[in-house]
Amino acid sequence: MPLTDGLDQLESRFRIWERDRDLSGGVLVTEAGSTLFEGSYGFADRASGSPVTPRTRFGLASFTKMFTAVVVCDLVAVAGLRFDTPIVDVLPPARRPSTLDPKVTVHHLLTHTSGIADYAEEAEDSPRYLADYGKLWVDCPSYRMERPGDFLPLFSDLEPYRPPGQRWQYSNAGFIVLGLVIEEVTGRPYTEVVQERVFDRADMDTSGFFRLDEARADLAVGYLPDRSPDGHWRSNIYMIPVIGGADGGAFSTTHDLDRFLRCYADGTLLGPVQTVALTRHADAGDGYHSGYGVLHYPDASYGHGGGDPGVEVLVRRFPEQDAHVIVLCNGEGLAGDVRDSILEGLRLES
Repeated sequence: MPLTDGLDQLESRFRIWERDRDLSGGVLVTEAGSTLFEGSYGFADRASGSPVTPRTRFGLASFTKMFTAVVVCDLVAVAGLRFDTPIVDVLPPARRPSTLDPKVTVHHLLTHTSGIADYAEEAEDSPRYLADYGKLWVDCPSYRMERPGDFLPLFSDLEPYRPPGQRWQYSNAGFIVLGLVIEEVTGRPYTEVVQERVFDRADMDTSGFFRLDEARADLAVGYLPDRSPDGHWRSNIYMIPVIGGADGGAFSTTHDLDRFLRCYADGTLLGPVQTVALTRHADAGDGYHSGYGVLHYPDASYGHGGGDPGVEVLVRRFPEQDAHVIVLCNGEGLAGDVRDSILEGLRLES
């Protein structure tokens, strides 16, 4: 059965959600490079009334980790870095956590098995669990977070959870350290390296790392679920770092991400290390497994999600069908419902 057969009702459903549930975002479903479904809903900027369009660039939150991992894999392929390289052999003491176990390697960071303590812990059973990412920036001004090294004081002195390699635990701090590794090996700012080795190579012409305090065309403002006392929408400008970095915060469009997934899958970006990058290296529980900066889902798809205050991202590739499902929202609470509706329409499991 063609994948298009089950998608007929999505547009009317999403328009109702736009009206009744404030759905705001972009959706793209492709098969073998052809668009099966595309929709734009809500407002990129509610103050000006600017609608979401296919050109709207959304915050990606933690999906950015896939970009970081691609660069690290490229450095392994062409710059002499190794997956089994200990981090202490790359980063000088001032550019790494003071409590870093000397046995932690690049592999451990890419697979979330390093055991280092996180500055933004997402595991709900952890005593360091942070339910509200925005609270990080009450005492630490978000406008100061511009480079990977700016994050280091948030976790440098924290004791590790456990020795490396014992088990999977999602780590934002681990990818900050990978950002530091990228800068150390290349001698260039992290964002410049991602631009050159990911965005330029994949023809992602509208993607980038954009400061929240700069006026940029077609940039979606992230909106919080709680409005002000007088009913006005509130943006996320004080709730996330002023510019994205190695663990999250790039901006992109649905079509750029479609190109990224295709270049990720065909070897354009990963080259000779593609197989090892996509290997299921760590058991993440409940049928999920971690590759190098990529998550394998129980339904045989792979990709990554992302969530920040005012941002929701769900991006999946289904290799067997050569299909991509991309959901980008500049609000909270609806991306999962949109994804599930699409997967139901495609007769795939969520």
